[in-house]
Amino acid sequence: MVPNEAHQYTGIIGLLKHFGWTWVGLFAVDDDAGDHFLQRLEPLLSQNKICSAFTHRIPKQGLSLLFDELSDMASNMYLTLMDRKARACLIYGESMTLQWLSTLVSLADPDYMENPSSGKVWVMTAQIDFSVTGIITRRNFQIFHGSISLAIHSNIHLGFQTYLQNLKPNCTQGDGFCQGFWERAFDCSFLNPTVPINVDVTCTGEEKLESLPGLIFEMDMTGHSYSIYNAVYAVAHALHAMESSRSKQKARVQGETHEVLQPWQLHPFFQGISFNNSAGETVSFNDNWELVAGFDIMNVLILPNSSFLRVKVGQVDPNTLEGEEVTINEDLIVWHQRFNQVLPPSVCSDSCEPGYLKKKQEREKFCCYDCDPCAEGMISTQKDMDDCSQCPEDQYPTKNQDKCIPKVITFLSYEEPLGMSLASLAVSFSLITVLVFGTFIKHKDTPIVKANNRDITYILLISLLLCFLCSLLFLGPPGTITCFLRHSAFAIIFSVAVSSVLAKTITVIVAFMATRPESSMKKWMGKKLSNFIVLFCSLIQAGICAVWLGTSPPFPDFDMWSLTKQIIVKCNEGSDVMFSLVLSYMGLLSIISFTVAFFARKLPDSFNEAKFITFSMLMFCSVWLSFVPTYLSTKGKYMVAVEIFSILVSSAGLLGCIFLPKCYIIVLKPGLNNKGQLIRRKT
Repeated sequence: MVPNEAHQYTGIIGLLKHFGWTWVGLFAVDDDAGDHFLQRLEPLLSQNKICSAFTHRIPKQGLSLLFDELSDMASNMYLTLMDRKARACLIYGESMTLQWLSTLVSLADPDYMENPSSGKVWVMTAQIDFSVTGIITRRNFQIFHGSISLAIHSNIHLGFQTYLQNLKPNCTQGDGFCQGFWERAFDCSFLNPTVPINVDVTCTGEEKLESLPGLIFEMDMTGHSYSIYNAVYAVAHALHAMESSRSKQKARVQGETHEVLQPWQLHPFFQGISFNNSAGETVSFNDNWELVAGFDIMNVLILPNSSFLRVKVGQVDPNTLEGEEVTINEDLIVWHQRFNQVLPPSVCSDSCEPGYLKKKQEREKFCCYDCDPCAEGMISTQKDMDDCSQCPEDQYPTKNQDKCIPKVITFLSYEEPLGMSLASLAVSFSLITVLVFGTFIKHKDTPIVKANNRDITYILLISLLLCFLCSLLFLGPPGTITCFLRHSAFAIIFSVAVSSVLAKTITVIVAFMATRPESSMKKWMGKKLSNFIVLFCSLIQAGICAVWLGTSPPFPDFDMWSLTKQIIVKCNEGSDVMFSLVLSYMGLLSIISFTVAFFARKLPDSFNEAKFITFSMLMFCSVWLSFVPTYLSTKGKYMVAVEIFSILVSSAGLLGCIFLPKCYIIVLKPGLNNKGQLIRRKT
C-alpha cells in the first residue's frame, strides 16, 4: 500500500536538481537497509552530476553505545558539520535516527545552534516519522527546523479531524490501546477502584487531542494512516469482487458447500480494483500489485513549544513525463532562520558563468572544478558548461563570450570616407588624363608630340584613362558582372599601357640606331614595329584572360573567416593559378620595359623619352612589388583598397613621369618645341 521506493529515489534526485544542490552529505542508518539505500542512490547521484561530499553511518534503533564510542563518532562528524559547502544533507533511516543524529550533532559541536556558519538543510526520506520523535529535547530538535521531508502521499479527509475532536478514551469497547495512549499523551492516569494507587493527575476523559503538541499527536492524517485507510477499503472492494464471482459460480453449481476464505485468494482481485475514496482520489494497482501513487514533499517547521507543522510544498508524481515527476512551490518553503529565507547553496564550486567552462580540480570529485574562460572564438551560453561551442559561420562571440551575434556584411563602398577618397582620386586622375590628352590633340603637329610615334602616345593616354576608370569597378558591392570584369579588364588595359611604354622605348632605340649611316635599322622605322609590339603583347594577356574567364571565372563570394566580426563580400578569383599567371605576365612586361628603358636612358637626344620611361617604370615596378606583401597582409575591404591604390599610383606614375615634362614644354616652354631642339645632340 506504499508507493514503489524507486519513486522516492526519483524524488530525491529531482529535489536536489531543482535546488541546484550538487554537493550533499549523506547520513544513513548503519544496517542492511542503509547499505541498500547507498548502493541505489550513489550511482543515481553520479548519473545526475551530483556528488556526495561525505557519508556517515548512524547507529540503528535499539543499539547501545558507550559514551566514548559516541564521542569518537561525533569527532569524526565535526569537520563535515563545519563544511560550509555541503549545506544539504540527506538522512535515511528509521524514526529514531533523528534522535541519534541530534545527539551526535550536540556532542560534535555544542554551539551548533549559535554558530551561523554551520547550518544545514536536512532532507529526510519517507521512512522517518516525526511523530515518534517526541523524546528529543526542544534544543536539539530545533536543528531540523526548515527541513525538507519526503512523505507517503496523503490527502485531506473530510470529517477526520471532527472524529478526532470527538474521540474519548472509552469510545471503543474492548480497545486496550486508547486508554493507555491517553494516559501517556496527557501525562495522567484513570482511577481504577480495584487498584488503589496515588496519582498526581487524574484523567477526566474530557481532554482534547488538538491541545497536544505535534511531536506527540498530529491532527492531520499522515501518509501511513492514509495508506491504512486505503488498505481497508481495498480489501473491502476485493472481498466484494471475490464474493460476486463466487456467487455467480454458486448459481451455476448447486449444492456447493461453504468454503473457508484464504488470504492468497484475494490476490487476483486486487489487480483489477479501482475506486474513488472519500478524499476524492482514485486508488488502483498496477500489474505488479503496487499502489499507483507517489510521494509528497513536506516542509517541516519546528514551533517554539516543541510541536511541529508539516506544510506540503510539492509532490513526486510518477505518472507524469520523465524529468517532470517532481514539482515544488518554493514560495511555500520556510528555511531555517540562519539562512534569512534565502535558498542555501550546496555546491563544491561556485557556478561558472556563461562564457566560462568547468575544469575539474585534480584529486577531487567531478563536482569540484575551476572556471576557465572559453577559448577565443568559442562561447558557452549557460552556467556550468562542460565545453564551449563554436558560433555559426555568420556569427561571432560577444566580448563576454556568452552568446553569438550576427556578423556585419562589409565591402568597400562609395559612401565611406576611404571609398569616397579613392573614387575622388580616380576621377581626378581621369580628368587630368583627359586634359593631357586634349593638350596633345591640340598640339598634335608640334615636334614633341610627333616624336616617338604619336599614335602610341594616344594609345597610352587612353589606356591610362581606362586604368583610372577601371579602379571604380573595385568599389561597391561585388556583383556577377563586376567580378567578371574587374581583374580581367584591369589586366588587359594595364598590359596595353605597359606594351605602349615598351613600344615607345624600342622606338627611341631604333630611331637612335637608324641615324648611323651604316645601320640596317632604318627598315624598322615607322609605326609597324610599335603597333606590332602593342598588339602582340596585349593579345597574349587577352588570351590568358579569355582562358581564365572561360574555364573558371571570378564570382561573388562571402569570406566569413578572415575577420571575426565581419562577413567580407568579395570577388573569388575562381582560379588562383590563372590569377597569378595574369599578374605574372604583367610583371614580366613591366620588367622588360624597365630594363630596355634603363639601357636607353643615356641616348643623347634632347627629347629622349627613355629617361622618363625609366623613372616611370621604376615607380611602376616598386608599387607592384610592394603591393604583393601588403595585399597578402591585409584583410577585408582594405585588401581592395590596397589594390585600388596600387592601380592609381602606378598609373599616375606613368602619366606624371612620361607626360608632365612634355606638357611643361608644350604649355610653358613653347620655344623648345621645335625641330631644331628635337634633333640637337649633346656634345
